[in-house]
Order: sequence, then structure tokens, then C-alpha cells
Amino acid sequence: MAIASINPATGETIQTFHSLTQTQLEAKLKLAAESFQSYRHTSFADRSQKMLRAAEILENEKAALGKLMTIEMGKPIKGAIAEAEKCASVCRYYAENAQKHLADQIVETNAKKSYVHFQPLGPVLAVMPWNFPFWQVFRFAAPALMAGNVGLLKHASNVPQCAIAIEEIVLRAGFPQGAFQTLLIGSDAVEAILTDSRVAAATLTGSEPAGRSVASIAGQQIKKTVLELGGSDPFIVMPSAVLDKAVETAVKARTINNGQSCIAAKRFIVQTHIYERFAEAFVSGMRALRIGDPLDETTDIGPLATPQILNDLSEQVQRAIDSGARLLTGGRKLDRPGNFYEPTVLDKIDRSTPVSCEEIFGPVAMLFRVENIDEAISLANATTFGLGAAAWTNDPAEEAKFIEGLEAGCVFINGMVASDPRLPFGGIKHSGYGRELAEFGIREFVNIKTVWIG
Repeated sequence: MAIASINPATGETIQTFHSLTQTQLEAKLKLAAESFQSYRHTSFADRSQKMLRAAEILENEKAALGKLMTIEMGKPIKGAIAEAEKCASVCRYYAENAQKHLADQIVETNAKKSYVHFQPLGPVLAVMPWNFPFWQVFRFAAPALMAGNVGLLKHASNVPQCAIAIEEIVLRAGFPQGAFQTLLIGSDAVEAILTDSRVAAATLTGSEPAGRSVASIAGQQIKKTVLELGGSDPFIVMPSAVLDKAVETAVKARTINNGQSCIAAKRFIVQTHIYERFAEAFVSGMRALRIGDPLDETTDIGPLATPQILNDLSEQVQRAIDSGARLLTGGRKLDRPGNFYEPTVLDKIDRSTPVSCEEIFGPVAMLFRVENIDEAISLANATTFGLGAAAWTNDPAEEAKFIEGLEAGCVFINGMVASDPRLPFGGIKHSGYGRELAEFGIREFVNIKTVWIG
């Protein structure tokens, strides 16, 4: 795939970029390794000051940064500006909490003194996706840099300007040259970087095939990896739920970021007694969404990021219909420039078909009717993914059953699944392993060293 900025709302190529030559890439890897040897010894106070400056830049320039995201990958401008703000929040969180999260932990043993000591690993490669082009990177970069690691970013090839802007923010914040570098390379160059002895570990947010590839290569080198992969998140609604609130949240949960989110609700599982009411209100909410120019603040749904994603989504919907699904609204590409697809709702989906539990990356929702909570949980878990899950109920017994029974890295009761710097984020099953954010995230890429003094 060419490294290029192509406006998904118009199809216009804004700018193309040349991949790094082998000589240029070698220079960046050398700089990362050298930078780590000095940067690892900087104080938490020094790192914190720089990270707070990065937060200021993100907040002060959120309008321009939001516009850059929107032009490169099509998210509505309001969401893009909010993304820049969220990046500032994760920078602040780790500036304020990293030292506490990585403080020595005294453990009483038969030694004179014994404790757990945390040390950075080295250069960490981050392979990041286009759908949240700033947030996905900063939720890695903030803890990595605060821990004393240095970062190497291989961003998605359709958001090169975002990748360059992120490196510039880190440098302007005062971090030294080499502490965080963007690598403008194709995916074919990742293996050589992963096998380079100077690269200590890797993190990837992306597709299941990409995760398998990175994990396999890193595994051959015995290198630590964290994977945050796809999801087919369930959104369960029971009779005791506040239905209006559930419907309102369901529409947002399915269509945030134009439906292109790993933790977007994708399968809506509704108890039969309230199914018709939910379906009618949900379809009405989806039809009411405004499709258009993502730079217009009144737009709810912008274009999908690439023509390939648009075609894949259209093919998935058609497969579902061909296998017996009923189309309640939408179901077509829009006849206009850009990668636009109508908000779509399907029901009567054949549960034996692959599409019933696949990840659907776009504004397409699938509705399922169930008799009781046991069937709801069984259906929710009937997927290879296990990222997030939402359940709506005001019955304490049902709440407890959902928390224990849903196979996911995070379970939200009466709310929309979302990441928060204060809480760990990640999945199970084919949604990946390891955690980002909170104290768990910053400890993924450190040596958790046992110290015993006799």
C-alpha cells in the first residue's frame, strides 16, 4: 500500500510520501538505541514536565489536529477534536501517576530487604492503525516514554501526516531526539525491525492477521508483545433496562467514528419482550443520522477510511442478506464521491453463518432476539473475539451474571464500552493479549525485577 494522504470524503490525493530507504531506517534504529541509553536515566520529574507540555500542545492545537485526522481518515470533526483532547488526558494521567505506578514495591521475606523494581526495556516498536490515528499512538507513547523506554512508530499508511505530526508534538514538548520516531515504511519492512536486536518489544493495534504476524515474528525472537486486535462486541438489553437510554447509547455505540472502532457495539442482543420496541426505536435513530462532509460539525456519519473498507462492508451486508437476514434500513453505498455507506440495520440473521459473529467495520448493526439471560450470554460469547461487552439491566442478579459470564476484557453495565486512562484496556481470545492504560499498561514494557538483599 502506498504511503499517501487521500481524503476519503472526496477521493482526492493530498500528498504522497516515499518510504524510508534502508540507510535512513538504519540511522533511525541507531538513534533510538543510543537515545535509550541516556534517556532511561532521566528523572520522572523531567519526563513528567515534558509530558505535561505535550498535553498542552494537544489541547491548544486540537482544532488543527482534529482537521488533520478528519482529512486523512474521515472521522467527523467533533470526534476528531475530542480525540486530541483525550490524548491530552492520557499524557496528563501518566505525567501525574507514572512514578507511583513504577515505584519500588517492598515485599517482606526472609531477606534483609526484598522488593520489586521496575526498569525500562528499550526501544519499543508500535504498529498502529488509522481509525484513531492519535489516540492509539498516545495511549502507547505516554506510558512508554514515562517508563523510560523510547518509541518507534510504524503508523498505518493512509495517515502519514498524523504520524509525522505526533513525532513533532513529542519533540516540541522537549523530549530528546530519538525518544520517539515515526518510521514511514510499508508493512513489508516490519519483520526486519522486529528481528533487529536493538528493538526490545512491540505493540500492535490492528487486525487479527496483522497481530498473528507480529506475534509470530516477535515470538521467534523471544520478544514481548502486546496485541489489541478486533472485536465483535455484544450490546445486550434486558427488560429492566431504561429503554430510551439504551437505544440512544446503542446508536452512538454502533456509529461512533463512522462505525470503525474495535470496541464499537456490533451485535445487539435484545430480550424478546422488548425486542420490537427496541428495534423500532433503534432503526429510527439510525435513520435520523446525518451523513455528509466530516468537516461539517453537524455531520454524524462521514466516509469510511478507504475504498477497500467500503467494499468489504458492502460485501458483508450482502452475504448476510443472501443467508436470510432482513434489511430494516440502509444497506447501500451512497452515489456520491467518497467512501460513504448508509447506516444499516439487519435482523433475522442466521446464527450459523460466519457473518453473524464477524467484526463489521462500519455503520452496520445486527439485531438478535433472545428469550432469557442465559441465551443472551451464550450468543454474546459465540464469537472468536473477546474485547468489550455492554449489558443493560437494572436487576442486580442479572448484573452479577453478566459480569461473571461475558467473555471479554471489559464489561460495561448500562453504559457504552470506552477506554479510559485510569482503567486497563485489552481483550481475550482472538482480540489479543496484554493491557494498555492504567498501571497495568505502563508495566507491560518494563523489566519487573526482583531484588533480594541478604
